[in-house]
Amino acid sequence: MEMIILGCAGSAGVPMIGGADGAGDWGMCDPAEPRNRRTRSSVIISDGPGRRLLVDTGPDLRTQLLARHVSVVDAVIYTHAHADHIAGLDELRSINRITRAPLPVYGTQPVLDELACRFDYAFRPWTPPHIYRPVLDVHPVPLPSRQVIAGMEVDLFVQQHGRTETMGLRVGPMAYCTDVAELGDAALDTLRGVDTWVVGCFQRDVHPSHGWLAQVLRWRRIIQPRRTVLTHMGPDMDWGWMQANLPEGVEAAYDGLRLHV
Repeated sequence: MEMIILGCAGSAGVPMIGGADGAGDWGMCDPAEPRNRRTRSSVIISDGPGRRLLVDTGPDLRTQLLARHVSVVDAVIYTHAHADHIAGLDELRSINRITRAPLPVYGTQPVLDELACRFDYAFRPWTPPHIYRPVLDVHPVPLPSRQVIAGMEVDLFVQQHGRTETMGLRVGPMAYCTDVAELGDAALDTLRGVDTWVVGCFQRDVHPSHGWLAQVLRWRRIIQPRRTVLTHMGPDMDWGWMQANLPEGVEAAYDGLRLHV
């Protein structure tokens, strides 16, 4: 099984728009370190037969797929409806044009309702053969639940993200938890013993709606993964600092990282 980190930044990316010369605000991140340049968070999970599940469609999706030489995915799942996780939905049209078929899309009913509000044209019935907009095959899923998506068994569970809920997922030995500030007992039980855990860790200090370093390390002691990979990182999370200070078994993601189990 493989997980490709398409992007590992928070909602503003790294660098953020701004900076003294307008070329970007890097915060604490060293601009000379290429692994500090991060696009918005998204991953692809694939199994042995080569089926691909895309998690979220952020605003950088086109450049991410081109950079990783990915032209087709078998399904998309949305963790929640915040802009940095959905704004690239229009790019799915290119996948439709390659496959000449609707693309299965999964999410909770409230998330799909929000997507339908923002991208109403993508949710209209398709009349073949022309594809001039995204063509979606929509599947509401409850939380928690186990679903077969893109031929893979996926365990879905609830996460708290400030005042809203997001979806976490585990696919066999790999799990992905982005945009999470609290994990309840049921979620921790689902994650317990996973081999490779990719988890949002926005900054070092406490944050009201995202995981922070001490919180993630506390969860790790409960879950006991072999490998913990930090994602959805803000400008506080410098690659060099993390290399020097993270405990053994914990590492920072970077755009393009491929994880295998």
